[in-house]
This record gives sequence, C-alpha cells and structure tokens, in this order.
Amino acid sequence: MQQDPNHDGTTNNDQNDHLKALLKSTLSDQSVSVMSRPELSLKIGQAITEELEKKNSSLNLLQRRSLITDLINWFVTDVSTGKQTEADIIPVASLSTFEKRPHPTASQTKNVKKTDVQATTASGTIEETKNLIQPKVMDRLDISAASKLPKEELASQLGEIVGEILFEDKLRLNAPEKAAVIDLILADMLGLGPLEPLLADEGITDIMVNGPNQIYIEKGGKLQLTDVKFRDNDHVMNVARRIVAHIGRRVDETTPLCDARLADGSRVNIIIPPLAIDGSTISIRKFAAQSITLDIMKKQNNISTAMATVMKIASRSRLNILISGGTGSGKTTLLNALSQMIDHGERIVTIEDAAELQLQQPHVVRLETRPPNLEGEGAISMRDLVKNSLRMRPDRIILGEIRGSEAVDMLQAMNTGHDGSLGTVHANRPREALTRLENMVGMAGINLPAKAVRTQIADALDMIIQVSRMRDGMRRITHVTEVIGMEGDVVTTQDLFTFDFKGEDENGNLYGEFNSSGLRPFFMPKAEYFSLGKHLMDAMG
Repeated sequence: MQQDPNHDGTTNNDQNDHLKALLKSTLSDQSVSVMSRPELSLKIGQAITEELEKKNSSLNLLQRRSLITDLINWFVTDVSTGKQTEADIIPVASLSTFEKRPHPTASQTKNVKKTDVQATTASGTIEETKNLIQPKVMDRLDISAASKLPKEELASQLGEIVGEILFEDKLRLNAPEKAAVIDLILADMLGLGPLEPLLADEGITDIMVNGPNQIYIEKGGKLQLTDVKFRDNDHVMNVARRIVAHIGRRVDETTPLCDARLADGSRVNIIIPPLAIDGSTISIRKFAAQSITLDIMKKQNNISTAMATVMKIASRSRLNILISGGTGSGKTTLLNALSQMIDHGERIVTIEDAAELQLQQPHVVRLETRPPNLEGEGAISMRDLVKNSLRMRPDRIILGEIRGSEAVDMLQAMNTGHDGSLGTVHANRPREALTRLENMVGMAGINLPAKAVRTQIADALDMIIQVSRMRDGMRRITHVTEVIGMEGDVVTTQDLFTFDFKGEDENGNLYGEFNSSGLRPFFMPKAEYFSLGKHLMDAMG
C-alpha cells in the first residue's frame, strides 16, 4: 500500500529512514555504552523533536510520541546491541552507589558488577532535570499558600505544575523519574533537600556535610563518600537555617556554632564560615528508628550473654553507672539500653545539650541546655540544670554527657540519695574516665585536695562500662569495671569482664573473646537486696 506523502513530499517510511540516520550520526560519537535507558530516551526524544520541528512535520503530539517510542526501541535493540540494552540496566535506587565502600574487601570485590559504575546515570539525569525546572516551578507556585498545605496536597499540585513544564520544555521523563523529580523539589521545600534520601536510609547512622560538594555517611561502622551534592554553599546554609529554626535557634555570622536536633530526634551540629573554612558543615547523628536493647546487642555480638545479664542486674539494682567511650562509639545507645531496666514507677530527669535520649518510661522530665542570646545573656548551662533537677524530686538523674563543671553537682547528686543515676564521658579506658572526672571537678573552681575529690568519686560511682568502636566498624563493650573504694590516694577498681582481641579474619572483621574475671562483684549486697544475687553469681560463672 502506498504511503501518504507528508507536507514536504516525503513518505512516512522516508521520514523514518531519515530519522534513523540522524540518530546514528547524532549519537555515534557519544558514549552510548554508559547511558541508562532513561538518559538515552531523553537525548533521542530531544533530537527527534528538534528535527520534526525543523521539517514542519504534520504529526500531532500523540503521533510524535509513538514515533519517538518506536525509534528508541529500534535504537536500543538494533543499533546499540552489544553495548547496552534495557536488560543490562540495573534499576537505579537513589542510594545504590552508597553500598560501595572506598576500600572494599576481597570478598566484596568479587560481587561488584560492571554496570555498577553506570548506576548513577539515571539519578544524575533526574537531578539535572530538577535543577532545570525548579526555578520555573517556584515562579508558578504560590509559596505563601503552599506552605499551609498538607504535604500530600502540595505534592499533587507540584505534580501538575511539573507535568506542564516538562511538556512545554519538551523534556521526556517516565512516571518514576517524574515522581523522583517531584520528591526532590518537595524535599527542598519542606525537608532537608539532598539529605532526605540519606535520612530515610535506616542503615546510615551519621551524615557529615563538608561544604556543598562533599557529603560522607557512616554505614556499617565505616565512612563512605556519597555522590550527593548541594547546589552551592547558600543551599547548605538554607538547610542549616531550616534545621535550627525548628527549635528556635539561629545560625549566622554572629552565632556560627549551633547544636540542634531534627524533628525525629536526630542530633545535629552546625558550624559555618568564617569558622568553617571550606563551607558550611552539618554533622547529623541519626535517631535510631529501632531502640537497641541489651538483648539485641547480645545477638549482634556487641556483648556476651553473661555481660548482658550483669549489666541488667546492675541497672535494676540502682547502681550509679558511668559509660565511657570515644566519639561515635555508641555511648548514648548503651545508655538507652541500660535505661530500659529502670522501673516504670520511678521519676527520671534527663539533662542534655541536645535532647536525644529515648527513654521508654512514662515518668520522664527532659531538660535541655540553652545557648546565650545575641547579647551574650540568657545561657542555661548543664550545671544550672543539674542543680535545678535536685529540687524536682527525681529518683534518677541521667546526664547525656558529662563534660565540665557539672561533674561536681552530678557526683553530689549520686552521693545524696539519687542512686541509679547514669551518665556518659569521653575517655578511652575506665581509669582515664576517673581521671577525666577528677579534672572536670577542678573546672568548677572548687579548691579541694586531690584525695578528697577522688574519695567523692569513689563513693559516688559504682561501675564504669567502656564501649569502643573498633576498626572493623563493630561496637563492643571492652570493660565492665567496678569502682571498689580507696587505697591511700588511689581509687581502686576491679574488672568483671573484658574483651580480649584475638585476630582478624579474611574479610577484615575482628574477633576475640568476652572473658569473665570470675570475681565476686562488689555490688553483691545491693543485688541481693533486689533478690538478684543468685542470678548475678550464675552470670559471673
């Protein structure tokens, strides 16, 4: 059957042949082998649309789309055979590239596919499209009205506007890509922009923004560089201001340092230029969606079964416990786990710089420090809150972190009937934790002899638990140490449990043994008072 001629005298077959030749010449020099199907489709669609407009084609929009779809399928299956077909494309998840560590082990390298290198292409196209159309979206959107809409309704309105702009600009995106673009714009408007996918990934524990172009995450205990980026430093600053505004604080050149928290409880530290030389820096310690218990830690091999039992008994027996460890070692996580053994009938007061504790008890009073205002006045320190908490009839006082002169008031609280109080301190070993406490008492400006300070520490503290993040990323309890008393001028201690490092396996994972000292715990009388003495001796072996 003869083809009807077009306005320019050519038939549809002639037109198709011409367009096929155009695609071959247009894309022959481009690196088709590293393109995903969505990006290839976008380039083909743009090239064909431009050519049809040049030729004043009589095809309507539906016919054009059908023609472009046929040509895309032809190009993928016939022209680029052996380079990359649709079957070769791995579905691109927004966090797919994050699974690759900077230094993968031998066993991980075997499982890496060749196409992993190409996995970010589609997500890159989505980001480019979002950056291209976002200014136009903002021009058409009533920002003041949009800010009052529920998220679902705003997303629906954004979808209509984005669809119009994509059509007008002749940008071809499939439904999942369009949805991803809308999500990115929505995250910029309501959330934390590029950080939203990272916050949604439960496997990520820390997010570190070092300026607009370098964002690291911690996953599985290891730091990994992501391919997430901000537009510029102003974009980072906008996100930083959105974070601190949520809790009524501010960050600018007059107050370039700020501790804050997200709506979900994640802890945030922000430092901006001129203090941060390479751009605004945001550090986020994510709030764990699932609360970690001592039983979960036992299953993860962070502690042994006997250690878990002794720590449960220690918390139940109202021991004053200090958790010691380095940055990111899991002190707060362990503090939360120990707090789950507190009786629900007790009144607990928690004191923190940025509230992040997740206590499950019904009777909890949460207190948070306050920085000074612009005039340098109005600051409420940790020490102020500890002093005030003593007038609140607490059964237990929990300090998120002891770092200064508040150590004096905390020790006095522990010595005046507030048994079972908990706190954390930065130190590498139990003995160092005692030294740090002594130094912090000195910060209060109280002139006491060293022996008097140590006696107060020995009388107040019952146990020090040392937690460590080891080089394989695993957190382990390395010491469970009791504070016994004084011998002369020295605070005496005894280890109930220690972790003995043995070696490293072929995958780079460390292994060792949790060993019990077999000693009779010094807090046995307290355990017996709570009818837990027999369980304690059984756990000690």
